[in-house]
Amino acid sequence: MNKWQDIFRRNTGMNLYVWLVCFILPFYFIIGSFSKGHVVFGVLVVIIFFSSNLLSLIFKGWQTYLWYGVQISISALMGVLFGFVYFSLFLAFFIGNIQNKAGFITLYTVHLVSTLGMIYYSLFTNNEVVITQLPFVLISLIAVILVPVNTHNKNKQDQLQGQLEHANKRISELVKLEERQRIARDLHDTLGQKLSLIGLKSELAGKLITRNPRQAQEEMRDVRQTARTALKEVREMVTQMRGTRLEDELFRVEQILKAADIESVIVWEHEPSDISLMTENVLSMCLKEAVTNVVKHSEATICNISIRPSRTELVLRVKDNGIGIHLQQGTYHGNGLRGMRERLEFINGSMSINSSQGTDLIIVVPNAVQRQV
Repeated sequence: MNKWQDIFRRNTGMNLYVWLVCFILPFYFIIGSFSKGHVVFGVLVVIIFFSSNLLSLIFKGWQTYLWYGVQISISALMGVLFGFVYFSLFLAFFIGNIQNKAGFITLYTVHLVSTLGMIYYSLFTNNEVVITQLPFVLISLIAVILVPVNTHNKNKQDQLQGQLEHANKRISELVKLEERQRIARDLHDTLGQKLSLIGLKSELAGKLITRNPRQAQEEMRDVRQTARTALKEVREMVTQMRGTRLEDELFRVEQILKAADIESVIVWEHEPSDISLMTENVLSMCLKEAVTNVVKHSEATICNISIRPSRTELVLRVKDNGIGIHLQQGTYHGNGLRGMRERLEFINGSMSINSSQGTDLIIVVPNAVQRQV
C-alpha cells in the first residue's frame, strides 16, 4: 500500500487518502439534495469523472489530454445543471502536473474558460445553489486561476533543481578525472626519465664491474644521485598535491556558480606573495564550503567574492543576495560552518557572518601564522 501511495504522490502531488476523501465528498452533497433521478445521474457522473481522473494519470500522450477533456466537460456540465463547482476546484490541483508546456497552456485555458462560462451562466440564470455559495464559488475560481500555474512552476523548479544537482555531480567527477590525469602526467614527467636513466646506468655498471671497477663506481654514484633527485621531486609534487591553491579554487567555484545560474563577481586585488601553503589550503577549503552553502541554501542570484591582502593580514569575503541564514547569539549551525571555524582557529584566523541582507561571510587570517598551543 505504501508503494502505491508513493507512486500516487509522485505523479499527482496529492496523498492517496486525500484523493479518496475528494472522491467520497460529492456523494454527500448529491444524495439527499436532489430528486431520485438526479441522484442516480449525479452518482454516475461522479464515478465517470474520478475514473477519468485515474485514467488520465495512467495513460500517456494524447490519451491523457482526452481524459482531461472528459473531466473538464463533466465539470462544466455539473456546474450548469446543478451549480456544482467542486469538480473545477479538484481539477485545478491536477492540471499543473502536465509537463508539456503547450499541453498545459491548452488545458489550463480550456478549463479556465469553461469554469468562467459555467459561473456566468449560473449567475445569469439565477441558480440558487451558486448564489447561496457565492464565496465558495469565488474561492474556487481563484484556485482555478492560481493553483495550476503554481503547481506547474513548482514542478519545473524541482526538475531544474534535479538537473542542477546532476550537473554539480558531473562537474565534480570531471574535476576528479582531470586531477587524476594531471597526477599521472606529473608522475610520468617526474619519474619516467629518471627511472629510465637509473636502469641504463645500473645495467652499464653491471657490465663494467669486472672490466673497469672505477668507472662502475662512478656510474653507481650517478645512480644514487639520480635516485635522490627523483625522490626530492616526488616529495615536492606530493606536497603540492596536498595543498589546494587559492587561484585554482577560485576557478572551480566560478564554474560551480555558473552551473547554478548564479552570477559571480570576483575581485582579487593582487596575488599574495607571503602567504603560506597551509594558510592558502585552509582558505581554499573555506571558500569551497562557503560557495557550496550559497548554491544549496541561499536562493541567491549574485555572489561576490573578494580577496584583499595587506601587509599584516588577508581578508576573504563571500557575499550573496539570497535569503540569508538564521544565527542565534552568534553561534554557527551546521557542520560546514563549524568546520570552517575550526580550520581557521588552527591558523589564528577568524570568521564573522552578517545576515541582514543576504549572507556576508568575512574571513580574516594573519600573514604570519603561529600554531596555537
